[in-house]
Amino acid sequence: MMSRESHLGRQPTIHHLSNSSVGNDSEIDKSDFSTYMVNVPSTPDNNQPAEIPLEAINNPHRRPDNDHRASIATNNRSDDFDYTDYLSESKRSYGYGSAVWPLENGDGSSDGGQGSGTIPPDFKEKQWKPLTCKIKISPAILIPYRLLVVVRIVVLVLFFWWRIKNPNEDAVWLWGMAIVCELWFAFSWLLDQLPKLCPVKRATDLDVLKTKFETPSSSNPMGISDLPGIDMFVSTADPEKEPVLVTANTILSILATDYPVGKLACYVSDDGGALLTFEAMAEAASFAKLWVPFCRKHEIEPRNPESYFSMKIDPYRNKIRQDFVRDRRRMKREYDEFKVRVNGLADSIRRRSDAMNTREEVKAMKRWREKGIDEPIETVKIPKATWMADGTHWPGTWTVPKAEHTRGDHASIIQVMLHPPCYEPLHGSESDENIPLDFTEVDIRLPMLVYVTREKRSGYDHNKKAGAMNALVRASAIMSNGPFILNLDCDHYIFNSEALREGMCFMMDRGGERLAYVQFPQRFEGIDPSDRYANNNTVFFDVNMAALDGLQGPMYVGTGCLFRRTALYGFDPPSSRKESQLLAMAENPEDEEFLISSLPKKFGNSDLFNDSIMDAAIKGQPLADNPSVKIGRPPGSLTAPRDPLDGAAVSEAISAISCWYEDKTEWGLNVGWIYGSVTEDVVTGYRMHDRGWKSIYCMTKRDAFRGTAPINLTDRLHQVLRWATGSVEIFFSRNNALLASSRLKFLQRIAYLNCGIYPFTSIFLVVYCFLPALSLFSGQFIVQKLDVNFLLYLLILTLALCALSILEIKWSGISLEEWWRNEQFWLIGGTSAHFAAVLQGLLKVIAGIEISFTLTSKSAGDDDNDDFADLYIFKWSFLMLPPLTIMMVNLIGIAYAVCRTIYSTDPQWSELLGGVFFSFWVLVHLYPFAKGLMGRRGRTPTIIYVWAGLISISISLLWVAISPPSGNDN
Repeated sequence: MMSRESHLGRQPTIHHLSNSSVGNDSEIDKSDFSTYMVNVPSTPDNNQPAEIPLEAINNPHRRPDNDHRASIATNNRSDDFDYTDYLSESKRSYGYGSAVWPLENGDGSSDGGQGSGTIPPDFKEKQWKPLTCKIKISPAILIPYRLLVVVRIVVLVLFFWWRIKNPNEDAVWLWGMAIVCELWFAFSWLLDQLPKLCPVKRATDLDVLKTKFETPSSSNPMGISDLPGIDMFVSTADPEKEPVLVTANTILSILATDYPVGKLACYVSDDGGALLTFEAMAEAASFAKLWVPFCRKHEIEPRNPESYFSMKIDPYRNKIRQDFVRDRRRMKREYDEFKVRVNGLADSIRRRSDAMNTREEVKAMKRWREKGIDEPIETVKIPKATWMADGTHWPGTWTVPKAEHTRGDHASIIQVMLHPPCYEPLHGSESDENIPLDFTEVDIRLPMLVYVTREKRSGYDHNKKAGAMNALVRASAIMSNGPFILNLDCDHYIFNSEALREGMCFMMDRGGERLAYVQFPQRFEGIDPSDRYANNNTVFFDVNMAALDGLQGPMYVGTGCLFRRTALYGFDPPSSRKESQLLAMAENPEDEEFLISSLPKKFGNSDLFNDSIMDAAIKGQPLADNPSVKIGRPPGSLTAPRDPLDGAAVSEAISAISCWYEDKTEWGLNVGWIYGSVTEDVVTGYRMHDRGWKSIYCMTKRDAFRGTAPINLTDRLHQVLRWATGSVEIFFSRNNALLASSRLKFLQRIAYLNCGIYPFTSIFLVVYCFLPALSLFSGQFIVQKLDVNFLLYLLILTLALCALSILEIKWSGISLEEWWRNEQFWLIGGTSAHFAAVLQGLLKVIAGIEISFTLTSKSAGDDDNDDFADLYIFKWSFLMLPPLTIMMVNLIGIAYAVCRTIYSTDPQWSELLGGVFFSFWVLVHLYPFAKGLMGRRGRTPTIIYVWAGLISISISLLWVAISPPSGNDN
């Protein structure tokens, strides 16, 4: 008899049974698939084929029933081979689980309740999946990257050892200055390089997010969104520097974002209290009734109307609805009319106010005559008020300032321009006079939109942007209390409508309860193609910030950041004691009473605000849908409708944004945005990391947000000046990373320390940029001679730095040109804005002179035909003087050294070569600065020639005084 393996190795042949007479090897008739026969291959013991239904082949693990066994036994009787025993070999037990769940045992007995005889569970539901994943950098890039860092550190140590042992005896002063500067550069490089040793990238799964939070389930039968609420903050201060049309487009992109309508609220902070901004927001709220449903109907991207209608790509790509062309054409016409109305608001307000003021003057003169007073009528003074469209005085800042109506002295204002939406989806109707588009299949609900102006009075420190953001935190907590807050500058709009969902993936994932915020990279539009002044900051956002994501998290950079509200309140992360007390309030009445009694001392005396703290903490937790989620809320807990907004809540919110509310509280000290620095964003993020919170860097495939950046040289330098000044303030404050707690990780501490120290590099950089010229003037060099050891060290250090840069380019995805622009502007900013920031910071610390804050202009140039007109506008600033001096000194030094060497009886070409090389290095880095001075098409302003001449004459006279010509005894 053949072995078992020989029987099992034969392949059965499938035949079709029909009434027609066909051979066993004929094709299967495609019209009938009802009955099949399986011919078991012949064996030496039995040549009769066995008929087996195809169902047994398709389901080999199914146990044959009794009738089926009898049929097989009857058709396969043989004296030599029993096919019943052969087929009985498949009678094995597979246990129970998602592959096979038997309903009964073969003998009808029970197996002790372990699966048999029970109803099988539903294994069709998807298994638990994480919302995010970490994408590690390839070891082929990361390992050489770390090795090169170690190699360069070792070579730097050997290089400085050699430099100290081999001084330049002929020019000790030159050698000493070079050594000090080079030591600082090495220290600064180390601070910048160490936090970049653990870069990571992350990805999100929006399908899993939708499955968990918006798909019908046992805890959410209707499939209502279980996502937590988000309060969106948009800040603006000056409608002249920050055009209201730009702010309106940002608001429209927020209202149209892809997030549950009832879970979204938008708050606009107008810190200038301007009626122009107020009426522009009212126009935006009206236009949103068309724009938002249009975006939802046709899945528009981006959802900023100005950017969408300005796209240079084909707008009809991937659009399948036949009415899209008609809808787009009509929407474009509506948007053009909207722009005309918004741009004409300033004149409309002025004409209205003039008419109303004239009417008031006529009434006053009429009353004057009725009283019969003998005094001249010229003594009657009517204030030049700013009037609203309803015929009342604007309570904010007037166009003609008056007491209690100035930028620093006006009342608080809260205006709900779009009410909270209803709970159920609301579909539109067919096109009519009011709604010209067909929205019968579209949800036309809009998120809540609130205009906020905090109260300002003389004698109070309002703390600039940080104070305005804290006012929004309090007002939003009382009115909507979204567990999460996302803040945007007025010129940064939502470019990716799913950006909020991407950020929420991190907050709602396992371990998300320990995240304080999710920072998105800043992307910019309107930058010149060459990015002359490194406005994109690609190296910082794509290299440094991504590297910090592998540590405790990226820094907070002021905009495009999704916050956990309780983290802003100054509570510690879940593992700490304070947060545990916060979450235990609902379970322990004694702790709840103690904590509630202490809240007014920390947050103020608003009962509605203090009651909202616990609610925000619970609603902001991830879903407890898996044992790995240690702290979470039950699924379906956020599907209930939001409480309606009443007048009492609005009144309480107005009281919470008064200028006296923060007195004797911890707002700005330990709660909310931190006061005391012009870079309040970095300090606020630092405080959260110092308390043990983590942060995440969310780099989406499609840019999450986009904004504008100043491409003009002067505006760019003033922007960098403000950042650097804030860093100097941080270094001399209690927020210095050297004073951080033990909760701040070591490399994260190094990153924050570098953030406060980097402006001081400018002092050594300015000196070092003058050294090549001094070398050319004196005929000496920073070393005694161009020794082979010096050149070898220099070559190794340079090659290692280039290799590190190439590897950074590889894992970050930036381009070589972006890296080079960053290097150039590092020297331009270091010799101008950073140097001025150090001087201003020292003046503030030593003499107490306050630093003025300059608002970066978001308005475009006057030339409508040139998108980059601002690039060529020249505006003189004192910040340009140091780099201009460095440039002129090096050019004069090169000319002087070349002439001296050519006409010298003993030319020293080695000293000339070294000095010229380093001068050329300085000039190449300053090339974008020189192009900025030239203006458009080489039209150099006269002041540049004046300053160049003065600097040249001063240098010449100074050098003659230091080194007079030979033969002159005096």
